[in-house]
Amino acid sequence: MWLGSSDVCVTQQMAQRSTPYGSWKSPVSAEMVAAGGVDLRHGLARPAFDGPDLYWIEGRPAEGGRNVIVRRSFDRRTTDVLPVPFDARTRVHEYGGGDFTVCRGILYFANRDDQRLYRLGPGQPPHPLTAATSARYADMIIDEERQRLLCVREDHSAAGSEPTNTIVSVDLRVRTEPNVLCAGHDFYAAPRLSPAGRRMAWLTWDHPHMPWDGSDLWVADVLADGSLGPASHVAGGPDESIVQPEWSPSGVLHFVSDRSGYWNLYRQPGDVAEPMCAMAADFAVPQWSFDASTYAFESADRIVCCYTTGGRWQLASIDARSGTLDPIVAPYTDISYLRASAGCAVFCAGSPTVPYSVVRYDLAAGTSTVLRCSKTVTLDSGYISQPEPLTYPTSGGAEAHAFFYPPTNRDHLAPPSERPPLLVMSHGGPTSVASIALELKVQFWTSRGFAVLDVNYRGSSGYGRAYRRALDGCWGVADVDDCIYGGRYLVAGDRVDGRRLLIRGGSAAGFTTLCALTFHDVFRAGASYYGISDLEALATETHKFEARYLDRLVGPYPQCRDVYRERSPLYATDRLSCPVIVFQGLDDKVVLPNQAERLVAALRAKGLPVAYVPFAGEQHGFRRAETVRRALEAELYFYSRVLGFELADPVEGVEIENL
Repeated sequence: MWLGSSDVCVTQQMAQRSTPYGSWKSPVSAEMVAAGGVDLRHGLARPAFDGPDLYWIEGRPAEGGRNVIVRRSFDRRTTDVLPVPFDARTRVHEYGGGDFTVCRGILYFANRDDQRLYRLGPGQPPHPLTAATSARYADMIIDEERQRLLCVREDHSAAGSEPTNTIVSVDLRVRTEPNVLCAGHDFYAAPRLSPAGRRMAWLTWDHPHMPWDGSDLWVADVLADGSLGPASHVAGGPDESIVQPEWSPSGVLHFVSDRSGYWNLYRQPGDVAEPMCAMAADFAVPQWSFDASTYAFESADRIVCCYTTGGRWQLASIDARSGTLDPIVAPYTDISYLRASAGCAVFCAGSPTVPYSVVRYDLAAGTSTVLRCSKTVTLDSGYISQPEPLTYPTSGGAEAHAFFYPPTNRDHLAPPSERPPLLVMSHGGPTSVASIALELKVQFWTSRGFAVLDVNYRGSSGYGRAYRRALDGCWGVADVDDCIYGGRYLVAGDRVDGRRLLIRGGSAAGFTTLCALTFHDVFRAGASYYGISDLEALATETHKFEARYLDRLVGPYPQCRDVYRERSPLYATDRLSCPVIVFQGLDDKVVLPNQAERLVAALRAKGLPVAYVPFAGEQHGFRRAETVRRALEAELYFYSRVLGFELADPVEGVEIENL
């Protein structure tokens, strides 16, 4: 069991010590957080059925962030099946996903170091299926009848130009050059064969669209020689996002579309698609990575699904004939990677009191079993802060959403006259969403006496297409306003100390953080994790997947070059007047290290307090346990020096220039 009981009685209240906020002694150590990585969603992922066996991926920070494929066999034994040093991780689109598939006990996976596809049979070492080239592979499925693997390929062989994306087939019997099945679009995803193997569906999108803005669903017959016949357009367009095409056991195509304003489930039994259970909820997430799954066929008659409203996920069952939806009572508020088999569903899930886990749900008994938990330590609930959903007014007469976590530690009370410092967090993407599953990266702060506000600013997913598109043309403005207005909302409610507002974020949230610190005089200090400081550099130097992302968020480049420079913190360091700590992976291909280095140099030259903590071998998002630990401790130390409070435990310091 994860959480111990915490019956707060008079005796315990008397035993609580009066300690200033930030100085509370906490059992949530940086090592504990690092053991599961910063983002638990990537620690456990992508369960897959193979007959009675179940497979999934585990990210191992203690093994340098290696992705290990794990099998739970029918006799309930759980074993690693991917030998060292192999790492099941594709780098297609840099964010990967769809890293492996399995059929009749044989695994097929993409290896991180060389990006080749491998076959792994029982009792055998991994055997390469593809040559050592500059190609990458993802989102793979098996075509058993033709003994081939179908997948997305990203070819980086053409020097000086964008990589080429296609759908290819890879022969499983003899190593040959992959055969191209679909080409001509900028991006491809989700090749899916009908049950009889006679038709294939897939997704495409083209610059400047991102898949959550506009994508297209196609279907073609699979011909006798394995090639595809003429493609028919099923759904989608520049203003309709299509996600997760799937075939029912009877061969009816299903998919998720946001044509109604929300990502809802549709089926196409004939020439016209029909909604299955229209509602103001999202049945999908933005396709940052491949192979996300929010619904699956348990049988020909039943679909198991999950959907989100207000930042909270719900498990449900849908009658595949009538479309009737029945919610399933389950103790989870965050659900992803849902799969189904006869009588059960398996997914990754968590809640405010349950850390992210691989869960098997018995549909007949209505019970769930945790197969693997991302954490194995026991933590008393008296140290766990519970999220409070907030909706508050923001700029332009709009509303923003967030989750507020008050300081919580059963052993400490702050002096009655003191209000806690507030640490404002925001998610990356920026088209992502904050999770309320138990994440120790939040509890690390709240158990030390910090309040935390996790902001789902305009542009976040999970609130419908209109809210997701509310950031168009306003990135660096609306998201920043939502963070600032959230902090002020809590100050006005006398819940936090307005003189001790802090802000932190990574990637896109790093940009939000740096904009808030540069263009506004609200926050006392901040932390940027691999954050964007120069929009122009991002537009001209980033990878193919995001090469035109800013066209919608900021404006077309170079036509709007002035806007790019105006919103870039790097070109406005004269307006920045508070301390900043910067963390950067030196192997980052999404936000190149030169962005962090140029920003730090500018702050150093200005004489502002600044700390720079680079990490060799880390990419976009930290995966190694020692990196996560070092970064958290350095950030805590930085805040203690800036705000002037004593730490309960010694941590490894960091050099702060100009302090």
